[in-house]
Amino acid sequence: MVIRLASELQLDSVVDGTGIRTVVWTQGCLHNCPGCHNPSTHDFDGGFEKDVDEMIEEISELEAQDGVTFSGGDPFYQPEACALIARAVHKYKMDVWCYTGFTFEELLDMSKKNPAIMDFLKQIDILVDGRFIMAKHSYNLKFRGSSNQRIIDVKASLKKQKVVIAMVDDVDTNSNRGRYENMGLYV
Repeated sequence: MVIRLASELQLDSVVDGTGIRTVVWTQGCLHNCPGCHNPSTHDFDGGFEKDVDEMIEEISELEAQDGVTFSGGDPFYQPEACALIARAVHKYKMDVWCYTGFTFEELLDMSKKNPAIMDFLKQIDILVDGRFIMAKHSYNLKFRGSSNQRIIDVKASLKKQKVVIAMVDDVDTNSNRGRYENMGLYV
């Protein structure tokens, strides 16, 4: 199986999740969020294809990395390939973060028609969900670009069947806690 990427693996990121991370930059996105910082990743014909087994081999050789983050583009346009890679990441005792323009609720709904989406979701530890909204952008937000985006504990959310906001790196990711509580989304 192949995956379409925007670039080779990016090592040593400290802004795409907690710790020191490797980033998988997927290619292809239909969200087209105004102000997106990765517009070159939108074209589904852009980037290049790479064999998933080759990527897994590269990940197996990583040193001094705490985890792998999927970003892009939107990784959920390639859930089968991403799920295979994420499963291997866990095998190598690293955690998995994923950025998506879809909301957690949209992904659950989409997974009813495409089970590969649920397979990928089950391999993700932390999901940063929601489209980037320029009017809600702030440089003061850790691990996300706009305040509408949520940092979600996926395993707890799947278990409870509602969004559980993650506490990450001793940083309260709940700047919108009251809003999410009122929507019934915060546990």
